Amino acid sequence: MATFTVNGKAVSVEKNQKLIRFLRDELHLTSVKDGCSEGACGTCTVLIDGKPTKACIPQTDKMEGKSVLTVEGLSDFEKDVYTYAFGKAGAVQCGFCIPGMVISAKALLDANPNPTREEAAFAIRNNICRCTGYVKIIDGILLAAETLRSGEIPALPTDWNLGARVPRVDVREKVTGTGQYPDDVYLDGMLYASAVRSRYPRARVLAIRTEAAKALPGVAGVFTAADIPGQNKVGHLQKDWDTMIPVGEVTHYLGDTICIVAAETKEILEQAKALVEVDYEELPMVRSPKEAMLPDAPLVHRSGNLLAHKHIQRGNPAEAIARSKYVLTQHFSTPWTEHAFLEPECAVAFPEGDGVTIWSTDQGAYDTQHETMGMLGLPAEKVKVKNLLVGGGFGGKEDVTVQHHAALVAYLLKRPVKVKLTRAESILIHPKRHPMEMEFSMGCDENGIIQGVAAEVIADTGAYASLGGPVLERACTHAAGPYNYQNFEIDGWAYYTNNPPAGAFRGFGVTQTCFCVESLLNQMADKVGITPWEIRWRNAIRPGQELPNGQIVDASTGLAETLEAVKPYYDAAKYVGIGCAMKNAGVGVGIPDTGRIRLRVEEGKLHIYAGASCIGQGLGTVLTQMVCDQTGLGRDDVVYERSNTYLAPDSGTTSGSRQTLVTGEACRRACEKLNEAKKENPLSHLEGQEFYGEYLAKTDPLGADVPNPVSHVAYGYATQICILDDEGKIEKIVAAHDVGKAVNPTSVEGQIEGGVVMSMGFALTERYPLEDCKPLARYGTLGLFRANQVPEVKALIVEKPGLDVACGAIGIGEITSIPTAPAIADAYFRYDGNFRSSLPLENTPYSKK
Repeated sequence: MATFTVNGKAVSVEKNQKLIRFLRDELHLTSVKDGCSEGACGTCTVLIDGKPTKACIPQTDKMEGKSVLTVEGLSDFEKDVYTYAFGKAGAVQCGFCIPGMVISAKALLDANPNPTREEAAFAIRNNICRCTGYVKIIDGILLAAETLRSGEIPALPTDWNLGARVPRVDVREKVTGTGQYPDDVYLDGMLYASAVRSRYPRARVLAIRTEAAKALPGVAGVFTAADIPGQNKVGHLQKDWDTMIPVGEVTHYLGDTICIVAAETKEILEQAKALVEVDYEELPMVRSPKEAMLPDAPLVHRSGNLLAHKHIQRGNPAEAIARSKYVLTQHFSTPWTEHAFLEPECAVAFPEGDGVTIWSTDQGAYDTQHETMGMLGLPAEKVKVKNLLVGGGFGGKEDVTVQHHAALVAYLLKRPVKVKLTRAESILIHPKRHPMEMEFSMGCDENGIIQGVAAEVIADTGAYASLGGPVLERACTHAAGPYNYQNFEIDGWAYYTNNPPAGAFRGFGVTQTCFCVESLLNQMADKVGITPWEIRWRNAIRPGQELPNGQIVDASTGLAETLEAVKPYYDAAKYVGIGCAMKNAGVGVGIPDTGRIRLRVEEGKLHIYAGASCIGQGLGTVLTQMVCDQTGLGRDDVVYERSNTYLAPDSGTTSGSRQTLVTGEACRRACEKLNEAKKENPLSHLEGQEFYGEYLAKTDPLGADVPNPVSHVAYGYATQICILDDEGKIEKIVAAHDVGKAVNPTSVEGQIEGGVVMSMGFALTERYPLEDCKPLARYGTLGLFRANQVPEVKALIVEKPGLDVACGAIGIGEITSIPTAPAIADAYFRYDGNFRSSLPLENTPYSKK
């Protein structure tokens, strides 16, 4: 029993519990986010007697007489200040970390109204952000300090046209904590459900005994594969992922679901799960592709251990390399990486008629619908999906994890249910970045002009297919780099193992192969006797030239311009490394890729309906700006609606840096139709009318028998440099990115900064260790960069016209992470002469002691 105050009101707590559980579950103060419940992420930060504290640590019995403040308890003026400052600075992306950031900022500014940049960074050192790279959050804190000192909040911008620096459409709800993520939902009569997971990476399930769990008071149901009314198998492209492992079948990894338990409370749920007894026959596991390819290897799947093989060839690279004056061959290794988004997976589902509705946090509402339909055996109209706010994805929320489980329980029990992964479950279950073993050979002439590249790639795709095939394909198609030569060959293999699955991750396989080709190019420059910058300048693809895949690039191609943008910084630095990259916008390679949008006039305003998930990248703001720009409507006349499957048309998955271009062009086309209608009538006279836009990003299939196949409708290009100080610490990263048209420069900078810092971790500090197919990491041991560890990140936006769709805008989300690692590796080679060919880099000031 304890009595204390929360936001100025006295409360009494009889049941001892974590403070976070009391604040969220009983007071419903949902600005206090549950990111890890391990004291590692900072999303649950509150003020206790004026001191920032993670609410997942103290027990309520220890709170006697104390005072707690959450974002809900800020004054209206403070809420307005932080909304203005964080919005103008571009501090908010997915938003899940932001209330905790605001609380830490308040603690700082209450004590120090005029902090330095270093003091602001130190104040949020215990608050992790995976989206922004912290740069703009620190900007927002300093702007909030300035605004609080002045006592006046400046007016918001009124120009929402393309190119305007405007705040995101969802800033206020994310800053103040009023916006809902699925875990913030509390419905009357809501159950809680969770999975009993496999005890072994590979074992046959002999029996599942659920009687004791079912008999526990408060348990609403325990379900096995036998209770699934439709198909047990789910999967984006390949239906190989078991919703639950049936009796008699074999588990594939430790994340496999054996059964699902639903109960009235979280406490009863955990008790019931412990009562489920499972008999196993433990079987030999497959730990790596090396083991998977052995002739007598156990089969992870009956179809065999090889998920995918990709072979791409153009020209005769073997002959070209053999004739080259300079030849380099090198083996490279890149590791598993965990997405580490701040919001663990969560879904709420409830029965609706004889169907079910799912409120989800994912990267494709229609993907979730299609997966769930097959599992439940229901038509599309019986399975409705709506995205609530999504707390980050980076590819890790493309596969269903909890959505179909929640739908199953709600459908069978006819009650609302919430299913949420713990952070430990999230780290285990969702697909990771593929580890890859790669060998690259490159030949150049006496002037450093690339003659040919040949490569082999072996990827560990883990227990299930996920998007392992397309990731391998993209790793192969982009392995040639953004250069003008035509002799290229690569073989890639992705093998099943009993490790956690691997799938989509920001960069989509290109992050791994780019590290190889860019590192080789840096070494080649030394052999030729020119600088790494110069060798790229000589080989850089330019408009009208031919990529190694045969595509003739368009007028928007701006790799040379990104090289020019970084050159002054490169020339002035003592220890400097460089890397370039290209990344497709859109799915490409002949796969149907359609953006769709519906603009509808409702109550005098224009509502934007697109079934594309906004996961922090700012799609809602992009579409709003595009509508304002193309129609002349003001910001107050436009409403962005969150993705769903019943009012918004299918716009495809938020993946492959595709939404700005593909759905953006659909939006532009819908605006054309609206403008035609507006010639005769003002918006107020168009009530109830709809204006539909659709765009098919048409491309040629991989290996198409045409002289110059169109692999992708557009590419973004980038050059990044890493500058070290005399102690070998990163002093600055300069990142120049060709984006076509920058819809919102502030958001573009934020994407660049966030991507750079994410790949700083990939290059230097992040680890996802496995032992006998079991992850050993916790959130706090993943090696994520913190705000006070991040160097200066200088984002340079290169705008170049030439793309004839989406008002010239090219996606920016993925490419920001691709060239960072080779640039950092090259910087360390220039610093100490040690060539490093595996990640994370060893023997740096950031290496784990």
